[in-house]
Amino acid sequence: MKKIFFLIFSFFILFEGFSQGTMKVRKWRFTEKDSLERGQMMFEEENYLLALPIFDKLQQNHPNELYLKYVTGICGLYRSDMHEKALEYLSIVYSKNKNAAGIKYDLARAYHYNNRFDEALAMLDDFLKDKKNTEKERKEAQQLIEYCNNAKILVAAPVDAKIENIGDIVNTVGSEYVPVVSSDESVMILTYTGDQSTGGIQNGYNQPDSFGIYYEDVFITHKESDNWVTPSSIGANINTNAHDAAIAISNDGQKLFIFKDDSYDGGDIYMSKLDSANWSAPEKLRGEVNTAAWEGSASLTADEKTLYFSSERPGGFGGRDLYKASIMTDGAWGNIQNLGNTVNTALDDDAPFIHPDGHTLIYSSQGLNSMGSYDIFLTTFNQADSTWSTPKNLGYPINTPDDDRYFILSNDGKRGYYASGKSGGYGLHDIYVVDMPDNFVKPNVIMVKGITTLDDKPVETIVQVDMTDNNKSYRTFNSNPVQGNYLVNLMTGHNYKITYQLKGFPDQIKNIDAMVINGYSEKIVDIKFSTKRDTIKTDSIAVIAKIDSTKNTPVIIPEVGDFSKEGLEFKVQIAAYNLPKNYKYNHLKGLGKVEKLLLDDGITRFTIGGSFNTLNEAIQHKNKVVGAGQKDAFVTAIYKGKRVYLEDLEKIGLIPTNPK
Repeated sequence: MKKIFFLIFSFFILFEGFSQGTMKVRKWRFTEKDSLERGQMMFEEENYLLALPIFDKLQQNHPNELYLKYVTGICGLYRSDMHEKALEYLSIVYSKNKNAAGIKYDLARAYHYNNRFDEALAMLDDFLKDKKNTEKERKEAQQLIEYCNNAKILVAAPVDAKIENIGDIVNTVGSEYVPVVSSDESVMILTYTGDQSTGGIQNGYNQPDSFGIYYEDVFITHKESDNWVTPSSIGANINTNAHDAAIAISNDGQKLFIFKDDSYDGGDIYMSKLDSANWSAPEKLRGEVNTAAWEGSASLTADEKTLYFSSERPGGFGGRDLYKASIMTDGAWGNIQNLGNTVNTALDDDAPFIHPDGHTLIYSSQGLNSMGSYDIFLTTFNQADSTWSTPKNLGYPINTPDDDRYFILSNDGKRGYYASGKSGGYGLHDIYVVDMPDNFVKPNVIMVKGITTLDDKPVETIVQVDMTDNNKSYRTFNSNPVQGNYLVNLMTGHNYKITYQLKGFPDQIKNIDAMVINGYSEKIVDIKFSTKRDTIKTDSIAVIAKIDSTKNTPVIIPEVGDFSKEGLEFKVQIAAYNLPKNYKYNHLKGLGKVEKLLLDDGITRFTIGGSFNTLNEAIQHKNKVVGAGQKDAFVTAIYKGKRVYLEDLEKIGLIPTNPK
């Protein structure tokens, strides 16, 4: 009886304006009364999404209770797949009781979410006539009026974008949102809530609770034959019983940024690395990105030197602002800079995505000319004067009256990925792919990707990328040790040299001209190292050389370097191809005749300077060739018309053993 009295009393006090301050709950089952109390407590704490299923089930069982339609309608405003129902319920309440608390403003919100902007504006005009409204309520109503006016303009001129649900392989009856995709679109990592969530249904204390919710987990999928496979948990290193959400991935898919709320502050940004085939336990970013305030969205540039992120730290332009941080020499993040008031507004700005081209920034804002809460905008950075262009709304139907956030753009600018709770999906939130309009931005970027192998098996190599036009390092990283794959996006305005390094083997070098890029292009560069090679391992030349301890370089022992044998000759090789090519060697004029040498392995080799009787003579000529700019020249040995590996010369008796 005490519990029932509490419910009756709270309804009467908190929801004045109803013709009856009570509901007929005396004949309800005990479980229903308990659910009603729980839902009421959640409602008062503004946990509307938790309260919604409780109230919705109760109002289905008791459809004549106006109060249940009222609270179910208000809670439904916070779930995009319930907006139509929310409008239905709140309209019924308004028709029977125009004085229900806040009903005019809430009904205006429902009209707005359902694209009925003129009706929303009329209801807001009526709402603002009430002098009892607080300053906060009036301010919120004025903002909603601005959203409605913006929406009328944007909906009247829709963009030519095709939006498709990515399908039920990825999307479930649960929620899938914040998709992050590697720049070659082979891997997608997403945030998931549903019956596969770690810990099951829990309350706010991470305890099992049938009235609780599923907590966020990180799931991963990849493409097979151009189709996404069923997502699965990314692993126990990342997913816990608490909320774990993916927020960004590096271009090559090797670094994953995670949001975690450790209850000590508003939440921080963590990073996990792909270690062979497993993701490491996330570590909080070192440096100045994380503060006592909330930091919860991020995006990493292609060179991995700049991190864009959102934060609620003091000193911004209002609410959440966008910032950028620079990587320091010790690997920490510093030099924090606010992106300025062209990008940031007095309202919340969030979810940055910096395109691999380095200057196209896509983000979400509640300000500017948003048509409702967060809209997605695009701005570009002008390197010449270090300014951002006026942000452009991506338009309707990409943007809607509801929240639109976490939008990412493909390398070629043709596709976008984002999540939405729009009706017609498979669950609360689904992931959608957008075919962008033909007149949308065309990014300028070159994606270089491939596999590094040793004897045709994947191998981890160091990949060093330098900008040769200004002698600056672009980035250095390792190819994946299990799959051997690597990926790097190159921004326009520079020439690049990519050096592939494997200990004990000569470097392989590729030069990429990206000084002027028109649009997007992709280069597949597979790097093959082989133990059957024409050069010598630095750590296995003891049979023919000694190490100069003052320079730590190999020096050919005279007895070996000057040794000659009938049928044994040395040549200086400058190129090799499976099929003969028009090889250009104008820079080597004056260093001897260039010859094509086809051996029994079927490979055509280009050599210069003829034959040499001794190894020393060949090395001296090789040094001249290198000095002329042919960095990858080396010496090869030929015995009676067949190539011989230099490290095998002693084994087969072609050089003296145990030289003094």
